[in-house]
Amino acid sequence: MNTSSLPKQFALDISHSPKASLENYLPGKDLALISALRDLERSWVNVDIQSSTNPLNQRWIYWWGPEGSGRSHLLNAIGNAAEQIGLEHIALSQHEPISWVRLEEKMGALTDSATPSVITVDDVDGLDERLVGSLFRILNEVRASKAIHIFMAGNAAPASLKLREDLRTRLGWGLIFQTQLLDDDEKIQALEEAAKARGLVLSPDVLPWLLSRFYRDMPSLMALIDALDAYSLETKRAVTLPLVRELLQPK
Repeated sequence: MNTSSLPKQFALDISHSPKASLENYLPGKDLALISALRDLERSWVNVDIQSSTNPLNQRWIYWWGPEGSGRSHLLNAIGNAAEQIGLEHIALSQHEPISWVRLEEKMGALTDSATPSVITVDDVDGLDERLVGSLFRILNEVRASKAIHIFMAGNAAPASLKLREDLRTRLGWGLIFQTQLLDDDEKIQALEEAAKARGLVLSPDVLPWLLSRFYRDMPSLMALIDALDAYSLETKRAVTLPLVRELLQPK
């Protein structure tokens, strides 16, 4: 969870935050994508590679949407699901170029293996030329495999990405979904569920006030739920509007 855009006083211990999962994601209008990911998660539990053809469009998914629409949460959720089942999961992003090198070194073994493995790639739109070349090679290996699953996310549909044409074409080889921003009622529902998962009780006026006065994007709002949880424990006080205002007051 990224809290770098939040005030300094939000830098609290949030290590107790629940891991991203499909269960703690409010789908809103993203029901088709969530259904596809849940079907894949179930298939990994009792997988029989020898009797399955594993078509590419069931192993290769790209989704796109605006910032705050849950793109990264879903990548983390499907990666966590794979790890919980015991599958190998390799997470790639523009911020860790060494992980790309390590993955390319082992792609041959993954391609030949009958055991499912999972690759997740975040912020495809931000990849530099070197990582674009790496993703191009990785996708070719995934296409040739029978057991590698790859999930990618970016801020635009493949045809609209400012990437080289051959990579844009490959991104469209699998299933493509668009993630949608939540409306205010859906945001409140998602925040209530996040608070409940943490055992946090909010007074009824807290969430409407936050939506009218605080950041409106979900990553910042979720980070605030974590900060309120930690601050409530630290001060041994209930989460009421006065506590929220105290936490938000510049120091």
